[in-house]
Amino acid sequence: MMEEHSVNLLRECDSGCKMAAESLGQIRDMVSDQELWKDITESYEKHQELDAKIKKTLSAMEEEGKEPGKMASAWSWMSTEMRMMAKGGDKEAASIVTDGCNMGIKTICGYKNQYSGASKAVMEIANELTGMEENLRDCMKKFL
Repeated sequence: MMEEHSVNLLRECDSGCKMAAESLGQIRDMVSDQELWKDITESYEKHQELDAKIKKTLSAMEEEGKEPGKMASAWSWMSTEMRMMAKGGDKEAASIVTDGCNMGIKTICGYKNQYSGASKAVMEIANELTGMEENLRDCMKKFL
């Protein structure tokens, strides 16, 4: 059971990292404030680094990762575009990132509870992901 829970939690973290990186990559090109762009870009890079670690861990277990759902990705992309067209600006971009962080935290915490039998090392990866989301959300406060 531990291995099954570990694999499933890692796959969800993989999907979450990819979704976050896609969203951050999209929104960073829509901001004008250099500090906001820097914060988003740094988080984008951290998500990519963590995703590489997740892939390596899954590979060592002879398992594959998980792509974000096509509908979720499409909805995220479309809602970001619509919100930026309707309101635009750095404040709205920070609000979108904050909402994304909150969704990521909520989702991964739910999976941590669902797969509570995962190994300590895998739980630490999930905690690292939610910690990154919490830190980015806190960085966004000054732009709201």
